[in-house]
Amino acid sequence: MLEILFAFLIGIISGVLAGLIPGIHPNLISSIIVIYTASLTTIFSPLSLAIFIITLAITNTFVNFIPSIYLGAPDDDNFLSTLPGHQMLKKGKAHEAAVLTLYGSLIALVIILIFIPIFIYVLPTVFQKTKIILPFILIFISLYIIFRESKILLGITIFLLSGFLGFAALNLPVKEPLLPLLTGLFGTSSLIVSLKDKVKIPKQKISKLKEIKVEKKDILKAASASIISAPLCSFLPGIGAGHAAVIGSETIEQSQKGFLILLGIINTAVEGLSFITLFAISRARSGASVAIKEILKSLTIQNLIIVAATIIIAGVLASIITLYLSKLSAKYISKIKYNKHSIITIAIISIATLLISNPLGFLVLITATSLGIFAILSNSRRINLMGCLLIPTILFYLF
Repeated sequence: MLEILFAFLIGIISGVLAGLIPGIHPNLISSIIVIYTASLTTIFSPLSLAIFIITLAITNTFVNFIPSIYLGAPDDDNFLSTLPGHQMLKKGKAHEAAVLTLYGSLIALVIILIFIPIFIYVLPTVFQKTKIILPFILIFISLYIIFRESKILLGITIFLLSGFLGFAALNLPVKEPLLPLLTGLFGTSSLIVSLKDKVKIPKQKISKLKEIKVEKKDILKAASASIISAPLCSFLPGIGAGHAAVIGSETIEQSQKGFLILLGIINTAVEGLSFITLFAISRARSGASVAIKEILKSLTIQNLIIVAATIIIAGVLASIITLYLSKLSAKYISKIKYNKHSIITIAIISIATLLISNPLGFLVLITATSLGIFAILSNSRRINLMGCLLIPTILFYLF
């Protein structure tokens, strides 16, 4: 028990650090654990290592909205949050934005519990009947995204360009290619465009929880949209939290607050359900679940119960930590000049890319940033940039 408790606490700490530091992703840490599994299992049990990874991944889904909202430095799970989050930052409501994503992540814990028996008993049959047509489902999703664009030709162009860039990045010798790819498309591009606006960050209001009003219909719409999209995206290859958010928001229209709640739900639900998917069909859909598959050779019901309990407990503790971190960020962020803050963030992302993804990854970052800027200045829906993940996945399954 002491060993498991230690693994859990280290997982919480690591999840917080991974959530706050741009470029440090749970997938990266999980990959390191897998590489050194043989050595680590002489000290820790496989179950303790699995608990560490699950706690790390779930904690990260709560905390990683802090740099996205306050710094405009998203990771590959929550890059769509930069736009509404930054809009509220400029209105002095960044803490409220963070709390809304927090509400969503807490709702996700309930959704995960509800879907555990459904995934275990239904998913194996569904997966067997749909795996042959998986690439065509992805093509349908791609076309749906494109034809929701008012400027269809522009949407197709950006979708294809981002798809080509994504295919190149994923096939080049770049470590952690999603770091420069998605950060450039959705993070640094927004920061660079914002430099010309000379925006000053207003003093942030640190509202008490009871003062943050959310209409019931926004919560119900967000929850309903996530129930439609999150389970689907937890087992479809190449479809992550960002795609699930788009599908959910397009299926059921969301207000700004509702969209932030939806992002919180999906970010945590997709990660949590990816672990359940592993037990249901023995398929890993995230870097963390891949690591669990490598470490836990036997996926038993007892292990599933421990995994579910770890997800819930980690989520509750992560919510408390995230709330504190958001208050701390809101207190000090207005003291930083926006342009200086943007330049510092771009510098941190650039250094992280060079250290983690090498110089070739830095080239991917520059190219992705340029394409992201083009999408912003041409007033194209930035959803079209998600071709960077969809097209490579479609090509993989077709050829």
